[in-house]
Amino acid sequence: MIYFARPDSIMNEESLYSYRMRIGRTLAIESCVDVDLVMGVPDSGIPAAIGFSQQSGIPYAEGLIKNRYVGRTFIQPTQHMREAGIRMKLNPLKDVLVGKRILIVDDSIVRGTTSRKIVKALRDAGAIEVHMRISSPPVTHPCFYGIDTDSQEQLIAATKSVEEIAAQIGVDSLAYLSWDGMLEATGEAKDTFCSACFTGNYPVPVPEQVKRSKLLLEKSAPVTV
Repeated sequence: MIYFARPDSIMNEESLYSYRMRIGRTLAIESCVDVDLVMGVPDSGIPAAIGFSQQSGIPYAEGLIKNRYVGRTFIQPTQHMREAGIRMKLNPLKDVLVGKRILIVDDSIVRGTTSRKIVKALRDAGAIEVHMRISSPPVTHPCFYGIDTDSQEQLIAATKSVEEIAAQIGVDSLAYLSWDGMLEATGEAKDTFCSACFTGNYPVPVPEQVKRSKLLLEKSAPVTV
């Protein structure tokens, strides 16, 4: 609901665009900040950014334009290819950004590679403050149910605190949507959805061989939520 499905997909008799706007509003209630503009990372962060703007009253603007001819960077096989893809994929609008305090909304932080490059591009374009809000909780565990994620050690939130992640990606502040806020916005019972990538509570037992290859066993105890 947060990222992989198209925004015009229908779940619970509404589009996921509407759900993503709603979690953006929840994010604004939980972690607003004094800035000049709210913007989303194209495309998946935009509905939540619009919801954040509506709830907070902070103007929404497009400060990044997506190059439609570049593929998804997070699935590129090497770090070098991911970083090169980011440079080509998102172009900042300097006249929108210069001298402004910016809050940028994205759907998740996985490795931190994309976020760090985006923050640097916004600062290079003239933004004087860059704050980031994420419309999901920290991704701390790999998915074993059809989404090809890295081993746990490659997930930045598995080994770093929110403050450490903020320092690494170079933002003035960072906050994530709460687990409760994410699930309450669905209008469904909390046990309806798998949230293993956020909590480590896998609904199907993970085979020992997979645990040894994919999980940081000494740090992989389920998160209390």
